[in-house]
Parts: sequence; C-alpha cells; structure tokens
Amino acid sequence: MAYDVIVIGSGPGGYPAAIRASQLGFSVAIIEKESLGGICLNWGCIPTKALLKSAQVYEYLKHSKDYGIIAGEAQADFGGVIKRSRGVADKMSKGVQFLMKKNKIEVIMGYGKVKGKGQVEVTAADGSKKTVEGKYIILATGGRSRELPNLKQDGKKVIGYREAMVLPEQPKRMIIVGSGAIGIEFGYFYNSLGTKVTVVEFMPRIVPVEDEDISKELEKQLKKQGMEIMTSASVESVDSSGEGVKALVKKQDGSTVMLEADIVLSAVGVVANVENLGLEESGIKVDKGRIVTDKFMQTNVQGIFAIGDCTPNQALAHKASKEGILAAEYIGYMEKKFHHQPEPMDYSNIPGCTYCSPEIASVGFSEKAAKEAGYEIKVGKFPFMASGKASAAGATEGFVKVIYDAKYGEFLGCHMIGSNVTEMIAEAVVARKLETTAHEILNAVHPHPTMSEGLKEATAVAYGEAIDI
Repeated sequence: MAYDVIVIGSGPGGYPAAIRASQLGFSVAIIEKESLGGICLNWGCIPTKALLKSAQVYEYLKHSKDYGIIAGEAQADFGGVIKRSRGVADKMSKGVQFLMKKNKIEVIMGYGKVKGKGQVEVTAADGSKKTVEGKYIILATGGRSRELPNLKQDGKKVIGYREAMVLPEQPKRMIIVGSGAIGIEFGYFYNSLGTKVTVVEFMPRIVPVEDEDISKELEKQLKKQGMEIMTSASVESVDSSGEGVKALVKKQDGSTVMLEADIVLSAVGVVANVENLGLEESGIKVDKGRIVTDKFMQTNVQGIFAIGDCTPNQALAHKASKEGILAAEYIGYMEKKFHHQPEPMDYSNIPGCTYCSPEIASVGFSEKAAKEAGYEIKVGKFPFMASGKASAAGATEGFVKVIYDAKYGEFLGCHMIGSNVTEMIAEAVVARKLETTAHEILNAVHPHPTMSEGLKEATAVAYGEAIDI
C-alpha cells in the first residue's frame, strides 16, 4: 500500500509528526522497531521523572519533622520504585497506541530503511522484509547513549541510561561519567536512595551548557546532599574484571586516582541514530554524525525530512516535537492542505530543564554568551530565600537570574534553580517569543505568594527597583 507520509520512528518527534500529518488529511504510516513512544517515553524523559518523583517523596518523608509531621522511619523499596517507573512508561506507551488508532495512522512494527525516494524497506522482528511506499518520508530515528572508546558499555558494570533505569538491585557505590542532564538526574536519584555517588566531569564545571552561576549553585547543593563531584577530570580506563569496577581518573593537575564502585554509568551525551538507514545510498547528506536539513526540516533530497535527535541542535524531546509538527505542516503547505508557510524553528528560544532537586531550567543567552554577542546587559538575581512561598514550602534553595539588553530592555535570557522551576520557565519562553521587554515583565502583576514572583523580582533587581530584597 502507498501512503502520503511515512514516519520512521515513533518518539516525541515522530508520533506528533504523524498525528499532525493525519490532521491535515494525509494517509500516514509510522514505522517503529521497538515500542511506540520511542526512547523518551519508554526509556528516557517519562520513566526518569517517575524515578525522580519517588526520590523526592522519599526525601520528604525523611525530612517530615521539618514540616511538623512525625512519620515512621522511611525505607526505599528499590524494586518498587523501578516497578512504578516502568508502569508509568507502559501506560504512556499505551496512550500513544490509542492516539495512533484515533488518528487512523497505520503502525508498522519493524526496522525502517530508506530505499530511494518514496520507498522504505521494513525488516520485521522475524527477519522478513517488505517495502512500503510513500510520497514523503520523515526520519525521526532519535539517538542513543554515546560510548567513549575507553569506557565501553557492557550493560552490567559499565552501563548507559537504559540499564540505569532497571538495575536488579540498588548499587552501594556508583561512578557517573558526565554531568549533563542525564548524569545529574541519575546522580540525584541514586544519591537520594542512599547510593554513594561520584560524578566525574571533563569540563571545569557541572552542567556545562548552563549559566555559570547555575553550575556553581547546583554543585553546592548536590555536595550538600552528599554527592562527590570531580570537575576537570576524565576517566582514563575502567577495569571490570573483579567483583566491582575500578575507574582510573585523571585530575586537572595530571595526577590520577583509582575510584572503586559497583557500577559505572556513562552519561557523556547522545549520538544520533543515522547508521543503516540507507542515507548514503539515497544521497542524504550527513555532517558530524547528524542529518542536515533546511529550515523546514527537509533534507537535501526532496520529499525526505529529518527531525529530532538525528538532526543538529539540541537533543530535547520538545524540540523534536516542534520539528515534527513543522515538517508535517510544510508538507501540508506544499500540498496545499495547510494555508500558509509554517514558521521555521527558533533554536535560540528552546528551554532546557534538568529534573534533579533543586531543579534547573533556562532559556536564551547565558550572561557570558550575551556579553560575547556584544550586548550591554542588565542582570538581576532574586534568591528564593527571600520568597514567602519558598519559605512556606521549605524550598529556599536557588534563585532566578534574568538578563536584559540595557539599551532596549530585550529579554535576552532567564536561568533558574530551585523547586519546580521547570514549570516556571515557560513564562520566560513565551515572553521572549512575544518580544516582551523588562518594562512589560515589571508591569505584569504576578500572583502572591508564588515562586513565579521570582521572575518579576529578579527583573526589578536588574533595574534597581527591588522591593523584597
């Protein structure tokens, strides 16, 4: 059977692309080699948040006396925590199955490979092959855990994020290599449950893509929680021949130290799934391991699009979703089913969130990047210590930091660390999208008492109009 649109991959980029294409009146097939919802829903964003919620509840119970509540001694049931996480993921995957039926999208299970323009070869689990035809193809093949040459994953003692989610028993000691969102979230989770966690980061500071002030504050808070953090350090080799695992770590001064643990978690980033997709045979251009696209997500081969982690820019689920919808709408525009040319992606206004505790969230320029871009800036910071809601909630760690262009008041960047800030960052994203200035933020009445007041208060600090600090 021939379809109008074939989507390869059903993750947070693929399934929204399929749904949007169906909404526009196209016949759509989606090809998935494993589970609907992809890595994000089954092994990434969703189940990790379930794990982190369990850790947060455990932390609350351990500190219930701080809230005037006397509870019995809390114990973490590691197996129960893992089971809950898997249950959440399974429920969400079933939700995607429902959405596929609701939108009349044909689901084809198997491995998809482009066999020239308009054709995809699907290899089923039993090895049988069939060819599916479609006028347009959207590649949404995602990414996987990056492997370093000196840190080969064996799935047992040296693991990636996938194995970290379903370990048969809680390790007593864990070394985490890399301090991006994945490394920090798992570090917080395991440390909260009582595992001795050491984070090894090659760069001079943890969460290196964030504003420097955020990195400093997060490191301070994680160390306070008991995590050991080594920056400007690298794992030179790993020996897993004994009962546990030994990691030789080289420090900034050239000296080395041998760390011992039960498990090493490699969290050094994501590599795109671009192999064995028929890209070379189809003449689809790849640069630095990512599929090259134009501003509407079309590759150099007309009719073939690529979205999400297999393309450049941020490897984030919400970025992939927006790209998937953009690709579908551009196909609709070309086929005169969408009334106007869709707006291209603005990669400078994609929020980033890390769901440790305290959470971190950011969008736009860091202070350093704004200066390097030539802006004269106004910077304001509001500590949650001065927030009534934060004090009432017992969550006074962290702050909101805002960066404005001094000349026009343009909202250049926003960086937050604290309780629930991943829910708050959307205000800054929308404000920047609407080209809101500091003046409008100051004059928009924020509800009291809320953590969200921190954004307005930080803006007031930047302009010398602070009331509460």
